[in-house]
Amino acid sequence: MKFGDIVMCVASIAVINVLIGFPLELMFVLAGLGFEKGVDIGVFVAMFLSTLIGGYIFSGKIWEARREAITKITVLWAALVSLILTIIPAGLAHWGLVSEESFREIFPGTSWTTLSNAERMSFEMMDNAGFLFFVVAIALVLSFIGLYVGSMLRRPAKS
Repeated sequence: MKFGDIVMCVASIAVINVLIGFPLELMFVLAGLGFEKGVDIGVFVAMFLSTLIGGYIFSGKIWEARREAITKITVLWAALVSLILTIIPAGLAHWGLVSEESFREIFPGTSWTTLSNAERMSFEMMDNAGFLFFVVAIALVLSFIGLYVGSMLRRPAKS
């Protein structure tokens, strides 16, 4: 599988993920799971389904060098997810407030207001790193499984 094919597969997975992600998140939120759980479940289901569909679409190319292709696609997809997740806190006005809530849960009795700005920023960076670690780890597992199963659904014809 050529690098261009890997990039095209990852780009396709990203587009599919965006197209099915919002409806799935909305469905889970409206099903009564609430914003936090509903959105999280929607994100992970969309991640799995988009890689499953990507594995199905690109199964012909994946079967040329199966493990290597799936590994390369998975790593590039995880890198894209990592890049997006690194940017998210900058665009969300409430990220700092969520980090403050996390701080209060982890360090009960410690006042957020007594921390210096550098300490708050350090905690927010650590909180973001934990979020990034968790989501990228799940992305690696779900994408590997999704690509593998998707490519199995459409095996190449035997000659």
